[in-house]
Amino acid sequence: MIRSKYAFLKRLTRDLKMRSIDVGEELEGATPPSVFIGSWNYPRVYAGPMIAPMQGEVEIFDSPERWIPESKTQEEIIDYRLNLIRGKQLVGVRDLDNHLVEKLQEISLSSGAIESEAQFRKKPRGLFFSEEQTPHGPSAVLENFEIENVKWDRELERAHYDTDLRAGEAIVELHRKGTPFSAIQKALSVGALGDARKRRLVPTRWSITACDSTLADHFHRRVLEYEILDTYRVHEFESLKNRYLILLTPSEWQYEWMEAFIKRDGRAMIFSDHETLKGKGGYSRVGGCYYSARMAVLEALDREEKQAGAIILREAYPGYVPLGVFNVRENVKNAMRVRPHEFNSLKEALEFMDRKLKLGLDAFRRRSNLLRDISSSRQTTLDSFFR
Repeated sequence: MIRSKYAFLKRLTRDLKMRSIDVGEELEGATPPSVFIGSWNYPRVYAGPMIAPMQGEVEIFDSPERWIPESKTQEEIIDYRLNLIRGKQLVGVRDLDNHLVEKLQEISLSSGAIESEAQFRKKPRGLFFSEEQTPHGPSAVLENFEIENVKWDRELERAHYDTDLRAGEAIVELHRKGTPFSAIQKALSVGALGDARKRRLVPTRWSITACDSTLADHFHRRVLEYEILDTYRVHEFESLKNRYLILLTPSEWQYEWMEAFIKRDGRAMIFSDHETLKGKGGYSRVGGCYYSARMAVLEALDREEKQAGAIILREAYPGYVPLGVFNVRENVKNAMRVRPHEFNSLKEALEFMDRKLKLGLDAFRRRSNLLRDISSSRQTTLDSFFR
């Protein structure tokens, strides 16, 4: 399924009428801060900074946590990202003493934008879109890269120098202290966190899922200890040409993620995956969005100190452009902060969801496991559930 999803999204972006920013072989600007570690050819990967051809207030170019609260449009976000030029060099993932890698660590631990200069082997070209990672503009191999003095973020610096602290513990602790997810992910990606003996470069796509999974598993262990929710709830949220409906059920933890990409002719491609109380084995067949949404819901349940089942339905409408799994994580986070609609019966909750969906609930139910199962269950009221 993951192959068919990525093939569909690749076709979706292939016909986009967008152009990369035009820069030459030399570039003066600033990094937001931003880095990118590729996965091709692992364990030797292309690593490097992403630089905007300007100085000053460029932090917004790589601050996905700000985009939805500040009501940035899809077009604004794409403009930010296509203004980032990716420089790269081929390095081994354990070669943390490499001069470029040392600069990438400086960048990832920074508390703000950093003035930068780059010389490329050739003129940067192309653009990059992905459902897993945020887009960026043209790229080229670096001949030379220099940065100005860097002021490190205090919490990231403390975690970096604690070389006995395991990476998972560092991720959870930094999140607890309010460090943005994107900053934690970048620090993990450049080998700046964890036991010194195990540090290495982690491809950006892998580090995103690693952070989501680590945080989700932490919240999951806590949520299983809480009392079960005593009502049916539906959270809804819409932004960036996506609508999300999140059904919370009065049950032990179980989770299903379903997403529909609606074409201009009204037809849709629907993808789904799920887990029961026992958890899930192997990587999700729908990719990183599964873990981002799971983390966001479990974080909200932990905040409320409640346990529930969760079924998330996503509709992506015509004109949607893949922006990375931040889109899912931040939308679901915002949805969980919106006051929910509450219902005494599953029937009422499902009827409400059906009215809110352009495809209707049946389109999702046909591709579902958990939604189909609970829809056919006789336990449709709270009274019957708690007997």
